[in-house]
Amino acid sequence: MMNNFITGLQFLTRIQIAKQSEWSPESFGRSVKYFPLVGVILGIILVLINQLLAEYLPYIGIFLQPHVFTILLIISNVLLTGGLTCDGFMDTMDGIFSGRSKDRMLEIMKDSRIGANGVMAFVLLLILKWSLIMDISPQGLPNALFLMPLLGRFAMVIAITVFPYARPDGIGKAFAQYAGKYTLCIAAVLTLLFVLPLGKQAIVSLLAVILVTVLFSSYVKKLIGGLTGDIYGAVTEISEIVVLLVFLY
Repeated sequence: MMNNFITGLQFLTRIQIAKQSEWSPESFGRSVKYFPLVGVILGIILVLINQLLAEYLPYIGIFLQPHVFTILLIISNVLLTGGLTCDGFMDTMDGIFSGRSKDRMLEIMKDSRIGANGVMAFVLLLILKWSLIMDISPQGLPNALFLMPLLGRFAMVIAITVFPYARPDGIGKAFAQYAGKYTLCIAAVLTLLFVLPLGKQAIVSLLAVILVTVLFSSYVKKLIGGLTGDIYGAVTEISEIVVLLVFLY
């Protein structure tokens, strides 16, 4: 169990706690159920960074302007994940907004180069995320920062386990193929353990994330016949925006 969790942690983040020279498809698949716990770790780190920037730095005479404070939180999130989901989001936007055939969309998403659609979409995503974090109340921000990566990774589990994989091979195929039929149930229970104690906004965030994940994944499935690893990343980024939107009110 621990090895599978570590596989998920070290693939989805830049947190390295054990040396892994080999990554088996089975291990990738078995790690999926623990993705929400990976999100929990990311959320805790973001909350701690928020506390450091908002409460402890002023004690030593360092006062950050709100826009600087917010961009540091966003940079921290990207550094913690190595930009993995950001890359998937950009590749996805390049593909689905290309207006090409299904096969060509898949080729575009597989291309390591980022096109204009991906760049524009990612810039807009960052601006939206920056604006939302800026406008969330200081009281609600810690919960939002904690839930953002947690529900983002749970959304990834939904995408992996509920929707078919669009390619005959790839890393994402290993996740989908070896996840196991109880993976979604286990991930849902783990997610609820952390969501329910946080109250109404957290529960609304969970429901909103589930709805948006299903709608977006269904839309992409109609376009290309299934999902890919890049789309898993896009689902995560979109879900994080949904969480921030809920905590805006």
